[in-house]
Amino acid sequence: MSVDNEIKGRLALITGASGGIGAGCARDLFHQGAHLALTYSSNRAAVDELIAELQSKDATRRLSSHKVDIGSSEDIQRLFDEIKDAHNQPGPDILISNAGYGKRIPDIIDISLEEFDYTVSINLRASFILSKLAVPHMTAQRWGRIIFISSIAATGGGINGCHYAASKAGVTGMMKNLANKLAQHGITVNDVAPAMIGATGMIPDAKFVEGTAGDVKNIPVGRLGTPQECANVVSMLCGTGYMTGQSLLLAGGLR
Repeated sequence: MSVDNEIKGRLALITGASGGIGAGCARDLFHQGAHLALTYSSNRAAVDELIAELQSKDATRRLSSHKVDIGSSEDIQRLFDEIKDAHNQPGPDILISNAGYGKRIPDIIDISLEEFDYTVSINLRASFILSKLAVPHMTAQRWGRIIFISSIAATGGGINGCHYAASKAGVTGMMKNLANKLAQHGITVNDVAPAMIGATGMIPDAKFVEGTAGDVKNIPVGRLGTPQECANVVSMLCGTGYMTGQSLLLAGGLR
């Protein structure tokens, strides 16, 4: 059996590309020769700047941006219609489900049902819909990579509340189930589970978590992680077809 870990020429769909982790993934996969479909919810300027930056390095590559409410199944379906128009294929070869949401509410009595439902919709339901729409094309070509961005919260850790933990635990459970079912079709499914990553919407900098359980003094390596370090792990998974069903903890020694 031949081994195909080639990224060059593949189409990668990266949700939440206006943020640090998504943008880092975009840069890395572009460097490896991938075409890109990038989504954003409101910050179009950040994605436009990213595309301009990448096009200045290689204007021959296909790059598209898409405004998507990741909590809307209709918007996600429209995204796939737009991908077909922009890239002349029905879905991505690589899906990086990165867009997420997390409002820090530690105490369960303060978490409303609306907040719980919205968190699960963005962090779990959207990854399900994206995968459901991406799998047929991957199956047809017998090659695919699906990577979810989970969290240390999936196993009960982190500084967020149980609503966030439940959404991310669902992501990891879904990943493991899909990995078992899709391996026979040449599709790998994994997740990256970061903790305490700076320069992101949840944690802008170290000062933001001073005096909390997430204080850098409590992180064994003594600092926050970086979006680029998350992107490094994602890129490794894209180019490693023998790894599937794994949740990779990126947490500076936290457990």
